[in-house]
Amino acid sequence: MPCPALPEGFDFTDPDVLHHRVPLPEFAELRKAEPVRWIAQQPGIAGFQDEGYWAVTRHADVKYVSTHPDLFSSNLNTAIIRFNEHINRDQIEVQRLIMLNMDPPEHTRVRQIVQRGFTPRAIRSLEDALRARAGSIVETALASAGPDGSFDFVTNVACELPLQAIAELIGIPQDDRIKIFDWSNQMVAYDDPEFAITEDVAAEAATELISYAMNMAAARKECPAKDIVTQLVAAGDQGNLGSDEFGFFVLMLAVAGNETTRNAISHGMHAFLTHPDQWELYKRERPATTAEEIVRWATPVVSFQRTATQDTELGGQQIRKGDRVGIFYSSANHDPEVFTDPGVFDITRDPNPHLGFGGGGPHYCLGKSLATLEIDLIFNAVAEAMPDLRLAGDPRRLRSAWLNGVKELQVSTA
Repeated sequence: MPCPALPEGFDFTDPDVLHHRVPLPEFAELRKAEPVRWIAQQPGIAGFQDEGYWAVTRHADVKYVSTHPDLFSSNLNTAIIRFNEHINRDQIEVQRLIMLNMDPPEHTRVRQIVQRGFTPRAIRSLEDALRARAGSIVETALASAGPDGSFDFVTNVACELPLQAIAELIGIPQDDRIKIFDWSNQMVAYDDPEFAITEDVAAEAATELISYAMNMAAARKECPAKDIVTQLVAAGDQGNLGSDEFGFFVLMLAVAGNETTRNAISHGMHAFLTHPDQWELYKRERPATTAEEIVRWATPVVSFQRTATQDTELGGQQIRKGDRVGIFYSSANHDPEVFTDPGVFDITRDPNPHLGFGGGGPHYCLGKSLATLEIDLIFNAVAEAMPDLRLAGDPRRLRSAWLNGVKELQVSTA
């Protein structure tokens, strides 16, 4: 069936699309007219030598793909739906060593080890330090504001807490944390010409980060300590990560835990300031449902992909073995079959079965509890110290194929 609202050649993974907006109207049209649709691509343009991918846009279908790793592999072509066209296959193959890009049973083994660092007890142990850090971040942002009370919310507020949370979790010294932040930025910004980051620079940043983490792991194996790294790499007969596995785990954290939470916070602030009734409600009542709605509304990861391991049927379409399948979380999180008034930002929304942390299954976000804690802490701190914050400019978006990113959000306390 033709989809009249989708222009000829429209590609949801074109970085120029997300540079300007999340294509919610096009997603809505597909959900209604053709919920699983073939999107043609020129071979090589996304880093893959095929002719396109299937766009999966309904909530139920995204969940189905996510919860059937036997049919839809993360490992065959990785979970990243579009690389730069200059990437070679060897560079893609290396990324299969990251947990995000593994399938069971290897994924199961690695996840059982790394989830030791994300137990409720481990997250609770960070809460006091992160609460103090959130307060300090907001106070510093206030002090740095210009004469007109304006500052960039992304750089001065949203960036800092996710970085500090991951650094606290794995024990990165304070003096080294800015390096982690810079490396993670370089790894995801290669689609945005403003940053002038080439594929080589992004690859070098990844190598630097992995090397740093591998050295941490080697040090803990040599001299165990009472910390998370030791639990992961030197835990006796409980099963360990090798130094290289730990390196790739930290690489994943730097993107999946840092970039995504930062963008949720940035979009959340913009949502509050463009929905002043919700900001007033938040300041007055601090609903426990707030963080989940911010993640639904922001959906920092617009899409991941899977690859069909066999011929199968999905949404009335015949998917062939080897076909890439794009699962679009942004579309699923606006599915009116699941959400009442999905276009409304409602911090009291409950239930809220959004897929902003993944669609369930083996790759459901390991750090969900940490992310929601960070969001709660930072907005509590902002509400206390900057209750009259207002927008001072439109957000400047990241040019990316799969991240709903914000580079700059000017706000003012005046």
